Amino acid sequence: MIIKASRKDKRNKRHFRVRLKIKGTELRPRLAVFTSNKHQYAQLIDDNKGHTLLSCSTVSPTLKGELKSTWTKEAAKKLGEILAKEAVKKGIKEVVFDRGGNRYHGKILALAESAREHGLAF
Repeated sequence: MIIKASRKDKRNKRHFRVRLKIKGTELRPRLAVFTSNKHQYAQLIDDNKGHTLLSCSTVSPTLKGELKSTWTKEAAKKLGEILAKEAVKKGIKEVVFDRGGNRYHGKILALAESAREHGLAF
């Protein structure tokens, strides 16, 4: 009997493969992106110390109030904008992008382009 791997297992395997190659530092943290069915999350992580420097998500009340829905490309663009502005305030201009095992299209692409437009370089 053939046992087919689930979508979640495949994504976790891709994410592990990507994480072997990229590492966030204090000067150039890792921008980790995760999308669930209802919400989107983004964090700036220093892997050397194991600290989250900055986090932002569509769960936060301020962002949730501005959006019609929290799982669309428009929400991803707004999330990327807010994250980039907060990062620039903290003095972070360069990051390493971690797409979380997802394909680089749709919401992931929208968040990345929005972050680039508002001051982050990767």
